[in-house]
Amino acid sequence: MSQNECLSPTRRTLLAAGAAALPAALTGGLGLLPGHAGAQEGDYPSHPITMVVPFAPGGATDVPARIIQQKLGEVLGQQIVVDNRDGANGIVGLGQVQRSKPDGYTIALTNVGSMAVNEHIYSSMPFKPLTDFQAVSMVCDIPGVVVASNKFPPNNVTELIAYIKKNPGKVTFASPGVGSVNRLQVEELALSQGLDLVHVPYKGGAGPMPDLIAGRIDFMFLALATALTHLKGGRIKALGSSTRARLPQLPNVPTLAEQGFPKNVTSSWQGIFVPSATPAPIVRRLHEAIVRTVNDPTVQTAMAEAGLLPQTSASPKEFQDFVAADSAKWGDVVRRAHVTAN
Repeated sequence: MSQNECLSPTRRTLLAAGAAALPAALTGGLGLLPGHAGAQEGDYPSHPITMVVPFAPGGATDVPARIIQQKLGEVLGQQIVVDNRDGANGIVGLGQVQRSKPDGYTIALTNVGSMAVNEHIYSSMPFKPLTDFQAVSMVCDIPGVVVASNKFPPNNVTELIAYIKKNPGKVTFASPGVGSVNRLQVEELALSQGLDLVHVPYKGGAGPMPDLIAGRIDFMFLALATALTHLKGGRIKALGSSTRARLPQLPNVPTLAEQGFPKNVTSSWQGIFVPSATPAPIVRRLHEAIVRTVNDPTVQTAMAEAGLLPQTSASPKEFQDFVAADSAKWGDVVRRAHVTAN
């Protein structure tokens, strides 16, 4: 007697039931079978991918998205659609990604502020950056430069520190927003040197430029991409860079480390994130594609021309650990400087 005959009153009924169930299994029931999800992951991507940039078009985070958009699409074999979802310092757009299906078809290109600073300055957020998102890879770093009005006496960071100490509560610094990394970079320097400064927040990185050029604001930390044109035009001056090495675009401008401030080397990185439940094979596929894209000579040239430093992560875990460490660092600065989003 066969095994089927032992398990069923009539072998004929069992076979008939199995035959009737087969079409359903082939058309929909396979989704319940072990290994089917892996088959879907193996086909990834099979249709266009939306890359959400949670900031306005033309901004510092939008620039690298536009640079990698075409090449990343070529590497993955699918179109990459950039979707700018500005609002609440990145929270609106990232909320959309966090709520999306974790299948790799909605990804975020965002920055240090939204992933490592926001949670420390906002009393309430709809998601937790470190647990609701999976880091995939860094894409680039945006070098920071300490810039000043040409009317402001100091010509380097050492002179800046001395001048502020001689004029406590009188020197003004600008930022693109109360909780921006640009502001925290100054706060970190102020905490380490015991400086008394006046913060003047603006909306957006280019917002302070007219007042800085006119001398109504004394200095600020600014992204190289935003500052470069004004520096080359002689409308403002550079006092130092926050990078580990001198910038090739500004070879005569010493770093903060060179000027005696090695602890004030900071990074304004940009990277790719997906919802935390995204399957590991898809995360790995995205990571590999991003590394190939950023290492492409055409992409690297475009980034350099835009004032960006191409940079990728060795693995998603390395990037996740890096973001966690950066969050802890900026969280400490926020607490010590009593920074809030209000």
